Amino acid sequence: MTTPPRQLPYAPTPYSYLPFTATINLDEEVKLSTTAAERDLYDSLAEIYSIIITLDGLEKAYIRDSIPENEYTELCGRLLNQYKSILKDETVSREFVDLDSFKSKWDIECPRATERLRVNLPATIAEPSATHSAPSNNTPQSRSSATGSQILLATENFITFLDALKLQMFSKDSLHPLLSEVIQSVNQVTTTDFENRGKIISWLIRLNGMKATEELGEEEARQLSFDMEGAYAGFKATLN
Repeated sequence: MTTPPRQLPYAPTPYSYLPFTATINLDEEVKLSTTAAERDLYDSLAEIYSIIITLDGLEKAYIRDSIPENEYTELCGRLLNQYKSILKDETVSREFVDLDSFKSKWDIECPRATERLRVNLPATIAEPSATHSAPSNNTPQSRSSATGSQILLATENFITFLDALKLQMFSKDSLHPLLSEVIQSVNQVTTTDFENRGKIISWLIRLNGMKATEELGEEEARQLSFDMEGAYAGFKATLN
């Protein structure tokens, strides 16, 4: 009786696989989106990315005195407004999450742009300097050159903001624009770092970090009113 041949262990070879037929055209452009809504979303996120990179470069140019203050203020304000406008879209805002998450996802640093977006004001407004560069028609004036109308406007803006708090207007979309007007008008009167001026910036940053419809609590609102009364008194002291 003959012994059947011993079967060797199976080991696949390249020729033992079924033939593979490519179904992808390697010359075809890869599309990130398949619908118009997805395309709009990715376009918006790309615009945000571009704004962050551009803003960081603008901040560097301002620090090096490579750009006049009035041009910097205009460009920075425009970029900040574009950034806020894009994020008003709920779909974009949901995908964006927040600035830190977006930066981490797309591996970008841009510390100067991050700080400017956090403050949400150009450096010429948040941190005015009477000696940073040559004065222009759009840059903050010293106390001696401030006009009566500029002083009146700053005073009215303080009073309007404090009245809004008395009327219990505690939401971000009510308070942030008013407080921005306060600091901008104040800077047109004086570049002096008067008492409690820093409180204005701190509250602007706090409000900027809130959602549009989010409101301050009663304790926060009272503290804000107290700080702004102090800032108003400090501002008036510079007029004497």
